[in-house]
Amino acid sequence: MKKIFKLLLLTFTIFSISFAKDNALKNLQEKGEMVIGLDDTFAPMGFRDEKGNIIGFDIDLANEVANRMGVKAVFKPCEWDGIIFDLRSKKIDLIWNGLTITPQREQQIAFSTPYFDDDQIVIVRNPNIKSFEDLKEKNIGVQLGSASYFAFENSPLSKTTGKVNKYSTNVEALLDLEAGRTDAVVIDAVVGKYYVAKKDGFVVLNEILDKQQMGIGMRKQDLSLKNKIDETLANMKADGSFNKIYQKWFGNN
Repeated sequence: MKKIFKLLLLTFTIFSISFAKDNALKNLQEKGEMVIGLDDTFAPMGFRDEKGNIIGFDIDLANEVANRMGVKAVFKPCEWDGIIFDLRSKKIDLIWNGLTITPQREQQIAFSTPYFDDDQIVIVRNPNIKSFEDLKEKNIGVQLGSASYFAFENSPLSKTTGKVNKYSTNVEALLDLEAGRTDAVVIDAVVGKYYVAKKDGFVVLNEILDKQQMGIGMRKQDLSLKNKIDETLANMKADGSFNKIYQKWFGNN
C-alpha cells in the first residue's frame, strides 16, 4: 500500500509540474508580447537598415505570427554565443534568427517544425583557392557558437586547415576576409550569399560543408507555445502569406 501511495504521489507530482510548465502560451498572451532574441547583424534573416531599424525575413515572419497569436513581437539583440543561456534563463521567449537545428542545440532547447533549408558554405577572396583541398594550412574565420562553427569543427576540414579565427558576428569575420586577415569564412548559405551579392571579390566554393534546416528555438517545457507556432506557420504556408514574405526577401528562387 505504501509503494502504491508513493507511486501515485510521484505521478501526481510529475503531472503537476508538467501542467505548470505548459502555461507558456497563456503567459505570453497575458503579457501581450513575445521577446525574440536575435543577432541583429544576420542579414537577410534579421539585421538593421540604414536607419537602425531591425528588418529581415525572420522579422517579417515573426511579426505576422505574433499578430495572429494576438501579441506583439519585441526583438532583443543578444550575443549569439550566449543566446541559448538567455533563452533558458527566461531573458527572452524565443530565438528566431536563422537558428540552425543541430544535435548539440537539441540537447538544450526545443525547436519548431523546420521552416527553412540551408547549407553551410565557405567564402574566399583568393582566386587560387578553388576547393576544400586548397584550404590546407589556411586560416579560417567563423562565428563563435554558430551552426557554422559546429559544422566546421565536426568536418574533416578542421583537421587540415591552419588557425581558426573566432568572431562574435559574421560581419566581423567577413571584414577580416576582405582585409586579408583570414583566408576563408565558413557561414550559412542564406547569409553568405547575401553578402557575396553585395561585395566584389567574394567567391563561394562549390563544395558544401553541411546541409541543415532552420527552426525557432524555445524552452523544452514550452509545449503549448511550440504547438501554437507550428500551427500558425502551417496556416501561413497554406494561405500563401509565408510564400509572400519569402518572395519579398528571396524572389522566386
